[in-house]
Amino acid sequence: MNYYIADTHFGHANIIHLCNRPFQNVDEMDDVLIKNWNSKVTKKDTVYILGDFAFKSKSPLEYLNRLNGKKVVILGNHDTDMRKHPEKYSNIEIYNYLEISDQIKDQTYRLILFHYPLAEWNGFFRNSIHLYGHIHNSVNETKHIMDEIPNAYNVGADVQGFTPRTLNEIIK
Repeated sequence: MNYYIADTHFGHANIIHLCNRPFQNVDEMDDVLIKNWNSKVTKKDTVYILGDFAFKSKSPLEYLNRLNGKKVVILGNHDTDMRKHPEKYSNIEIYNYLEISDQIKDQTYRLILFHYPLAEWNGFFRNSIHLYGHIHNSVNETKHIMDEIPNAYNVGADVQGFTPRTLNEIIK
């Protein structure tokens, strides 16, 4: 099974205030994110992390190692350690942008995975789907624009219940 999530921001205390997250402190936030992830994702599943996995963290790898499943990271603007030191993450696939396919029942979809929201993408007119993060739960001009674009879905932790979701769950 494939799962998708963005903007977990493990280790980032200020994100609680910035995004009005319902946590008292960073330890509680990190614990809830890990619990939610591991209660849903098995060791056989794949999770596509669409950027900003950890911020202000000395070791994103420590968080990655506590999470179930195969992890595939699409880099975001806060994934500095992964960008600077990819050799530390040899068991993690790391990309700037990725195109994959996923299925719901017997329907196959092309997915465009990128940290940032795009107005158009490869296959835009052929029913492909764009999954993105970066804008969290902000109500701003970008969110309003993206809400009008068909087949584009924000998979940020703030709008997905701090839990990785399947493509079927995201579309619903």
